[in-house]
Amino acid sequence: MFEKISNLQMMIKKDIPNCENCLTRKLSIFAGLPSDDLKNISTSKRCVYFKKGQELFHEGVNANGIYCIYTGKLKFARIGVEGKEQIIRFGKKGDIVGYRSLLSRETVSANVIALNDVVACYIPKDIIVKMISKDALFTSQLLMKACHELGEAGKFITNLAQKSVRERLAEVLLILHTTFDVDDLGFIDVNLKREEIASVVGTATETVIRFLSEFKADGNIELNGSRIKLLNLNKLADIGSVYDY
Repeated sequence: MFEKISNLQMMIKKDIPNCENCLTRKLSIFAGLPSDDLKNISTSKRCVYFKKGQELFHEGVNANGIYCIYTGKLKFARIGVEGKEQIIRFGKKGDIVGYRSLLSRETVSANVIALNDVVACYIPKDIIVKMISKDALFTSQLLMKACHELGEAGKFITNLAQKSVRERLAEVLLILHTTFDVDDLGFIDVNLKREEIASVVGTATETVIRFLSEFKADGNIELNGSRIKLLNLNKLADIGSVYDY
């Protein structure tokens, strides 16, 4: 394990480009920043490696900076009163993490956990604050992102309250397909345990397993271990009452 970490740390130092040449940046909110700002970020950031299962942020802490995800996948989860995990959304490369806490001056509202090995660039709070104060376009994009996530959170709460488990599972499969795309064989490009899918849907693991088997029997999905391939997107959208997919 030490050798793996050491090799990856060497890769980080050698292969992560500066912000001006970073292809992942083009997927992020930093895509339109001027050259001077990008140079400033490059000299101020530090790149961090997280193993699968490690936390980038813990619920309740103060964010003194943000992470821009260079590679890897994340889950955002809150812990309920009985200690049960509730996954509320996911993240991937190009996403920024921790900015809401930084903007609102509130503590982080969820645990941010690596779903696989993650490399992220940490940008200190003062750099972000300076960009907000001088760049109206960057500030506007940041607010748009915050508003979009707030709207998605509202939809998530409504679905938990009003949709059946079968509907919610179908919609979650479509969300995973959209968020992570597919691998070379057409399977959703994220490895989630059935317990984690159940955590997103808000139901028991056994119920998720039963409905996945039903979807498979109906020819809507293909299963290969923990991997899932969506075969009939339109049918799943119909099952999930998803009208904007």
